Amino acid sequence: MPNKYLKNLILFKIIFGDIMKEHSLKDSFKDALNGIVVPIRKERNLNIHIVIMILAIIAGFLLKISKAEWIICIILFSLVISAEIMNFAIENAINYTRSVTKDEDHKLAGIAKDASAGAVLVLATASAIIGLAIFLPKIIELI
Repeated sequence: MPNKYLKNLILFKIIFGDIMKEHSLKDSFKDALNGIVVPIRKERNLNIHIVIMILAIIAGFLLKISKAEWIICIILFSLVISAEIMNFAIENAINYTRSVTKDEDHKLAGIAKDASAGAVLVLATASAIIGLAIFLPKIIELI
C-alpha cells in the first residue's frame, strides 16, 4: 500500500508541481511558450492545422475578407490550435500514466484519448465549414 501512495504522490507532484514554490511570471510565460513549442515540434496534426491556418490567412488577405470575418477566423484558429495542444497534453498524460502503472491496455485510457481526438475533429470540421462559408462565395465571385 505505501508503494501505491508514493506513486500517487510522485504523479501529483509531477502534474501540479510544488504548490508552495514561488513561480515568477517570467517562468510562467516560459513554461507556457514551451507548452506551445513542444507540441508543434512533435505533433503532426497540429502542424497540419498550422499550415491550413497560414493558407487561410494568405487567402484572407488576397480575398480581402471583412473585419468581422477576420475576427471569426482568428477565434477559430485559436480554438483549433488550442484544442490540438490540449489533445497532445491529454495523450501524453495518459501515456505517462500507462507507463507508470504498467497498464498498457486499459480501455478507459483509450476511450479518453479517442474522445480528446474526437473533440478536435468536431472543432476542426466546424471550423472548415465556417471557413468555406467565408471564403467560397469570394472565390466564386472571382470566377
